[in-house]
Amino acid sequence: MLNIKKISSIDKNFSENLKKHISQRKVSSSDIKEKVKDIIYDVKENRDKALVKFSKKYDNYDINDAKELEVKKEKFSQAIKKISKDELKALQFAKNRIEEFAFHQKSKSWDYSSEGITLGEKITPIDKAGIYVPGGSAVYPSSVLMNSIPAKVAGVREIIMVVPSPHGEINDLVLAAAYLGGVDRVFRIGGAHAIAALAYGTNTIPKVNMIVGPGNQYVAEAKKELYGEVGIDSFAGPSEILVIADSKANIEWLAADLFAQAEHDKLAQSILISPDQNLLINLEEQMRLKLKTQVRKDIIESSLNNFGLLIQSKNIEDAISISNELAPEHLQLSIEDSEQYLNKIENAGAIFLGEYTPEVFGDYCAGSNHVLPTVGTAKFSSPLGVQDFQKRSNVIQCSKDSSKILARHAAIIANAEGLYSHKDSASLRKNNEKDDEQ
Repeated sequence: MLNIKKISSIDKNFSENLKKHISQRKVSSSDIKEKVKDIIYDVKENRDKALVKFSKKYDNYDINDAKELEVKKEKFSQAIKKISKDELKALQFAKNRIEEFAFHQKSKSWDYSSEGITLGEKITPIDKAGIYVPGGSAVYPSSVLMNSIPAKVAGVREIIMVVPSPHGEINDLVLAAAYLGGVDRVFRIGGAHAIAALAYGTNTIPKVNMIVGPGNQYVAEAKKELYGEVGIDSFAGPSEILVIADSKANIEWLAADLFAQAEHDKLAQSILISPDQNLLINLEEQMRLKLKTQVRKDIIESSLNNFGLLIQSKNIEDAISISNELAPEHLQLSIEDSEQYLNKIENAGAIFLGEYTPEVFGDYCAGSNHVLPTVGTAKFSSPLGVQDFQKRSNVIQCSKDSSKILARHAAIIANAEGLYSHKDSASLRKNNEKDDEQ
């Protein structure tokens, strides 16, 4: 039975109740942390032997040699022929949209000159990237495209994909997406041990410079633990949506949008804020009515009952203020003239403007990336993009005359800081003594 929590922003203890409800999803990870540390240590020390052991333990894939984890490259192109024409067309459409968006993100090297000093940035791609694609009971070809295409556009030389594969089986849609996304190598492996293998490298799986892609709590913890050994995109948590709706919003559409998020898993969170009490009442009735027809009813019901939330706000501005504090992964503005409120949005992973732009479009084929900051991290982090696969190097060049100018000021600052060898290094350029001697 659906029993979604309801609160109002005019309640005396609103902020406290909201914070308490939101924090429920932040599961204590002390046990997970220790297990992940043990797994990482095992992979670091025993490499392929550890992968063989963990493959049997976690994926029920009993192998004798870690080389059996790799999927032969020809299977990528063969998968294209095994999926339906409609599925292939949809994946190609999504690929083109994501690629177009990614090309707009790509940074280029630049420089400028001022008083004889040339400054700039040299942009270079990451050499090797590892992409983690969730798997197991579900199939996520969209995640393959979202992770691989920005890397490809950035110019990454080699893209290594890992995906949980019960009994060693990988869905043809996932392999087809790997082919379309330009993935170079695919391994049937998931979990914390897959992250460790990518970070350290084994005889079978190459070491990468960057790991991206969402996963379960073990994957997220492994990425945290290995950050520094390897670059990562973010510390992704369970998925979430926050919808702001006005009195004219379509209730049937709203219910479907909240269900779509809740069906991800039992830790997913769906929140709707509206100043219209009647809309909230009618929406809850609509959700109760439609819930019984949902294929993933049990997951949706658990997600909504434990973490879902209906909030009555004072007005739309108040709703936006609440949203900015929560910094949702997905923010959907199901309100009239939604674009007028865009400048008021400060914290959100992705913003969907208007009723004709449901969050689900962003999941698949609008073109923007669906790997987004979660659990409030949109306050300081951004969606996955081409920039994550590019590095910036500062470039500095001085002429003979400009070197004298910088030397004078650098020597003064170095002396003030008590770094006298710094001062000497700068001062030697002050009069260009080397040139004078010659």
